[in-house]
Amino acid sequence: MQKHLLCLVALLTLFTANAQQRTISGTISSSEDGELLFGAIVYDTISKKGNTTNEYGYYSITLPAKDAVLRISYSGLKTIYIPVASNQNQLNVSLEVAGNLAEVEIEGKRAIQNSEMGTVELNMDKVDKLPVILGERDVFKVLQLLPGIKSGGEASSGLYVRGGGPDQNLILLDGVPVYNASHLFGFFSTFNSDAISGVTLHKGGFPARYGGRASSVIDMRMKEGNTKYYNLEGSVGLIASRLLLEGPIIKDKTSFIVSARRTYIDVLTQPFIYAIEKQFAGYFFQDFNAKIQHKINDKHHLYLSGYFGKDKFYMTDNDEVEDYEEGSEIYKSKSTLEWGNAISALRWNYKIRPKIFMNTTATFSRYHFKIGSEESTESDEGYEELNYGYNSGILDWSLKTDLSYFPHPNHTIRFGAGDTYHTFTPGITYSKETTNGATNKSEAGSPKQYSHQMSAYFEDDMKIGERLTLNLGLHYSAFLSGETWYHIPQPRVAGNVQITEKSSVKFGGTRMAQFMHLLTNSTIGLPTDLWVPATDKTKPVYSNQFNLGYYLELPKNYQFSIEAYYKEMQNLIQYKEGASFISGSTDWQDKITTGKGWSYGSEFLLEKKKGNITGWVGYTLSWTERQFDEINNGERFFYKYDRRHDLSLALTYDPKPDEEAGWDFGLVFVYSTGNSLTIPTHIYNEAQNPTQGPYSFFQPTVESFDKINNFKMPDYHRLDLGANKTRIRRAGTSTWSFSIYNVYNRQNPFMVYVGYNKNSEKRLMQVTLFPIIPSVSWKFQFNLQKLKEIKQNEKTK
Repeated sequence: MQKHLLCLVALLTLFTANAQQRTISGTISSSEDGELLFGAIVYDTISKKGNTTNEYGYYSITLPAKDAVLRISYSGLKTIYIPVASNQNQLNVSLEVAGNLAEVEIEGKRAIQNSEMGTVELNMDKVDKLPVILGERDVFKVLQLLPGIKSGGEASSGLYVRGGGPDQNLILLDGVPVYNASHLFGFFSTFNSDAISGVTLHKGGFPARYGGRASSVIDMRMKEGNTKYYNLEGSVGLIASRLLLEGPIIKDKTSFIVSARRTYIDVLTQPFIYAIEKQFAGYFFQDFNAKIQHKINDKHHLYLSGYFGKDKFYMTDNDEVEDYEEGSEIYKSKSTLEWGNAISALRWNYKIRPKIFMNTTATFSRYHFKIGSEESTESDEGYEELNYGYNSGILDWSLKTDLSYFPHPNHTIRFGAGDTYHTFTPGITYSKETTNGATNKSEAGSPKQYSHQMSAYFEDDMKIGERLTLNLGLHYSAFLSGETWYHIPQPRVAGNVQITEKSSVKFGGTRMAQFMHLLTNSTIGLPTDLWVPATDKTKPVYSNQFNLGYYLELPKNYQFSIEAYYKEMQNLIQYKEGASFISGSTDWQDKITTGKGWSYGSEFLLEKKKGNITGWVGYTLSWTERQFDEINNGERFFYKYDRRHDLSLALTYDPKPDEEAGWDFGLVFVYSTGNSLTIPTHIYNEAQNPTQGPYSFFQPTVESFDKINNFKMPDYHRLDLGANKTRIRRAGTSTWSFSIYNVYNRQNPFMVYVGYNKNSEKRLMQVTLFPIIPSVSWKFQFNLQKLKEIKQNEKTK
């Protein structure tokens, strides 16, 4: 009886407490274009409770059933205070543009107040202000300037996060995985910065809602389209141009955005190639982004988005064939190399109740890589045709549901589930031979493989007392490949202990699982990315990471942080010595070896967020090792991208940060220890004529190595400078950007090989790819509605 009475008292107490509270919910958007804002802060100045908007601009905050005064703020927009009556439960807010647009912030929220560590919120204004190469602004190039993130090499867009490989990064665009993130053989990323509204990078302390990769998460959000007026933006650079159009279909309710980018490298180089080789050849890449969003009412919101990207190299004559005539014989040929991504997402946001928000998404993602060649011979004796090539790729269909529950301002619960159906094409070589009408076809390689990847997660973000914030979660994954099942629970924990008002200590531990591998041939520069699934022979990749960090807010808008991490990786795969992506009919599982990896180090970051001079300096001290039983005699060796020291400086200077027009300047300096590579210690049976080099066809050589990655390339360092001149036009802005890449013409090594100098002496030879490179680009933006009004007023006058 006493127990029942106590339960009744507890229920009555809970009911009374809830009766004395009320929940306010709604969305925060920009008044200029109607864009919903992720990470806007909603704070009650009376009860001292607050919350932030999610990635769809939605917030929910539970407060005492009394009058409140909400302070609503977002970086770059005006902070406002709104009185809210005790009976008001719904509040949608639009924030106006603030005067100071020149702030360069890496994190939208105060780093010392949340439990996330190793997390970066990238403001897209920063991408426009820093110097670039060849006039192309690139999100990934900015991410590479942050501690703990390394590039693959000179001007490469690849990301190596805390010792992991590029395949261990979960790259999401509007929630859809993108499998290949590079253009121009890795020199640019596939993402058009004009179409991106924000980027969140997780390199440690992963929330439980993310899964499927072992190293990092890069979550990018496309712009939703202007709901107020039509807007036209574009830019013209040395190698590419971009154009973006956005506007309302139904004002304040339905909007669209389309963005396209294409290079004209092929157009510029074709005349020179034809003059020298008498062939038509070229290369180009292109992107297309599109999105439509429709607000049904305050509870329902629909989004449809897509991205389509393509790289293509071709060699033809007269745009299609290469012709040679000898007597009565005509020979024709055509060769192509192409790769690309295609993704789409259909999303439904549903506010079930003020405290419960649901997001359901159906997605499609495809990556393909193709090499093709066509040859034909027509003569008096007949007609012969030969087609051959190589195909690989991956195709995904996915459906997932995520829910957010806001029971209390200091308590947020997230949970959800999803399923992805994968179709892997690990690599198929095909040929088709036709002789006088008779056709012979053949295929060889690895067959297609099909799999299901299912996941569910639970995540609880809570504040305990005044000093402790915890994020506890569990991500559970199941993977079916053939008849093989894998079930992997992945616990996640992150915490923040507030020491003082301006300092805190953070800690975290995560376990990640990855059910697919990327086979990369390191001997060639082509994007031969072969995505293959975990099977009964090849297990999933596991990674365990532990983090500890200290964060301090300093006077004059400075912020300092130091993070230490330790990560171990299991079941990494790599080609066996001598194997490659295209080697006859051998199945990919017979070409690989399995091993382990370790990465550990410390990262330092000092940044300044406001003022005339903004930016950061970052430094990483790290070690990254690998171990494979069938490589290097089974001994541990340093990874190719193990770089002991990595330093980056990124600064912007704006003499008049409160004004949109005028000059602003950017500076980037990077320094890093050189990459590792394997150099032979002995070469036997060398050619008698040294000028033929050690790889003579007539007298092949035998190379001997003492260990893998036994040589360090020279240190890499570079200085870039940039300047932007912005002018206000009648209905928009015009910006000229000037950049100098590698200002002091540092001869950084792109690759090193054993060769011979002019005196026929054997030496290590260096190839330098990029000397000093100046570039210029022009960017424009027009408010089409304002332009129309100006023209109408001129006619009236």
